Amino acid sequence: MSTQKVALVTGVSSGIGQSVARTLAERGLKVFGTSRNPSDVETVPGVEVLPLDVRLDESVSACMDAVLKQAGRLDILVNNAGYNLKGAIEETSLEEAQAQFETNFWGAVRMVRAALLVMRRQGSGQIINVSSVGGLMALPFGGFYCASKFALEGYTEALRHEVMPFNVQVSLVEPGAINTHFVPNTQPAANPIQDYAPWRERVQAATTRVFEKASEPAVVAECVSRIVDDKTPKLRYHMGKSAGSLVLLRHFLPYSVFERMGRRRLGLDVKD
Repeated sequence: MSTQKVALVTGVSSGIGQSVARTLAERGLKVFGTSRNPSDVETVPGVEVLPLDVRLDESVSACMDAVLKQAGRLDILVNNAGYNLKGAIEETSLEEAQAQFETNFWGAVRMVRAALLVMRRQGSGQIINVSSVGGLMALPFGGFYCASKFALEGYTEALRHEVMPFNVQVSLVEPGAINTHFVPNTQPAANPIQDYAPWRERVQAATTRVFEKASEPAVVAECVSRIVDDKTPKLRYHMGKSAGSLVLLRHFLPYSVFERMGRRRLGLDVKD
C-alpha cells in the first residue's frame, strides 16, 4: 500500500493556492487542485486540477468522489478558495454579502463536511483553512470580507476541538498582505454611495501602498508545508510583512489606542 500522502487544495488558479499546491507536490505528495475553470489553470507538475465550485453541494461531492476514485484516501485538505468584496456596509447589498459568505465561509464548510466523512473513516487527516489577518481585525470598506473570515476563525476553532478524538488536526493560516491577484480581483459593491467616497478612496490608497510591499505567496506555502510536517500543529499561524506586529498590537493595546492608530494610518480622520 502506498504511503504517499494525498492533498486537496482549493482555488489553485493563481496566488496562494497555486503556490501551496506546487510546494506540496514538490515535497512528494499526491496533489489535487481545484478551479471553477480547470482549462484556464497553468500546468503545475505533479498537480491534477479538478473542476469545483465550492458554492454548490453537487460540485463538492463530485470533486471528492474524483479524488477518492483516483487516490482512495484524503490526508490533507487546504481550503483556500475565496475572494474579496469591497464596499461600505451600507453600500453592499444583501445579495452581495450572501455571495461573499457563500464562497469564503460556506464553501469551506462544504469541503470540510465532505472531507470529514473520509478522514473519520481513515482515523486520520488534516484540515488547513486559509483565513486572513482580516479575520482577526476588521478593515473598513472590507466589512463583509472580514466578517466571512471572522466566521471562519470561530468555526475552525470549534472544529479543532470536535475532531481531535478522530486524529484529525485542524489549523488556520492568517496571511497579511500577499503579492497575489487579491487586490486587482477585488469585487466592488455594485451601488456605491457618494457620501462614503473620500474615506473609501483613502482606504484604497493605503491598501495599495501596503500591497506594494507585500510578501510573496511562497511564504504561505512554506507555512502550510511546515504545518503538514508538524506532528502537533498549532491552531493559528500568521505570516507576511507586518502581520505579526499587527496581531500583537491588536492583542495587547487597549482597543481605543489601536483604533486611533489604524484610523491615522488609513487617513480616515484627515479633514478635507
